[in-house]
Amino acid sequence: MTTETFEVPVGPLHVALEEPMYFKLDVRGDTIQNVDIFAGHLHRGIEQIALNRNFFQCIILTERLCSLCSNSHPATYCMAVENIAGIEIPPRARYIRVIAEEVKRIASNTFNVSLLAHLVGFDTLFMHLMELREIVQDIKEVLWGNRMNLGVNVIGGVRVDLDHDKITYLKTRLDELEPQLREAFNFIETHSSIARRTKGVGILDHDHARRYGVVGPVARAAGVGNDVRVTAPYYAFPELEMEQHLLPDGDVYSRAVVRTREVLTAISLVRQCVDRLPKGDLGIGYMPHVPVGESVARSEAPRGELIYYLRTDGSDGPARVKWRVPSYPNWEALRVMLRQADVADAAIIIGSIDPCIACTER
Repeated sequence: MTTETFEVPVGPLHVALEEPMYFKLDVRGDTIQNVDIFAGHLHRGIEQIALNRNFFQCIILTERLCSLCSNSHPATYCMAVENIAGIEIPPRARYIRVIAEEVKRIASNTFNVSLLAHLVGFDTLFMHLMELREIVQDIKEVLWGNRMNLGVNVIGGVRVDLDHDKITYLKTRLDELEPQLREAFNFIETHSSIARRTKGVGILDHDHARRYGVVGPVARAAGVGNDVRVTAPYYAFPELEMEQHLLPDGDVYSRAVVRTREVLTAISLVRQCVDRLPKGDLGIGYMPHVPVGESVARSEAPRGELIYYLRTDGSDGPARVKWRVPSYPNWEALRVMLRQADVADAAIIIGSIDPCIACTER
């Protein structure tokens, strides 16, 4: 056994990484001994840009922070503004916001699981999952006119209603999508080729998960129940029935399984919202004055807890806006997950936290 340690650079551009990030791995033989993580390759200064926009322009800006979580950012930002202005959005708008959030969760989690299949060499499953995700993309385009940035949210409600034809289309496509997803996800849970590459790999145990403050599927795969939809429910979530999925092992396999199960839960939530969708207004119908104040708003984005801080000074724009995205704490926990792992598993482990560098390096 060799005692020599050498450095292996991964990134900032790497065939198996979604976005530019750089890891310096200290490797002995095939085993990772230590990890250094370097950020800053995608810094865009968006928090500063937001200070030069008014409250309504910031909705458009925040939606462009991240593609897969593009609905969560403006929705949470609007929640922070509404808290300061004392606005309670109409019941119909609360339900439509949940529908948009959960449809995005279906697409985001399916995308991440499909990438895992690709990284372990199961490209047939990868292509099949991406094909199924196209159904979700079609749903977004028909309901809201866009495949990624939905443009659903406005301060005080939502911009787009769901009429009878759109609801019928949504139900029909979900009926088509769900059984196919269940079959594909069964491969993730039971196929030996995936189990060999993911079980016992990149372990983050319960204690380390709490110590690093990880969120979302990364936390729930380690047995930490911190789903904001359950612990601090918002919008229509208090009126809906949902299951929180927890697993004890904290490995790559568990993180993938939690995501697949949360996709099926998201489909259930969308169906509940459609069946219970109340009549009424979509918004408050006027441009509110936002007084001096401070607010913190939280939501459960596909990757985990998203936090927005907003400070206002009585003008028509924010005095300070700041966000803490799920990838921020999950990123640091990679130091635990990668240590003592095989260097060949590095890309799989990094991908298992579903990192978003665009919104982390704001």
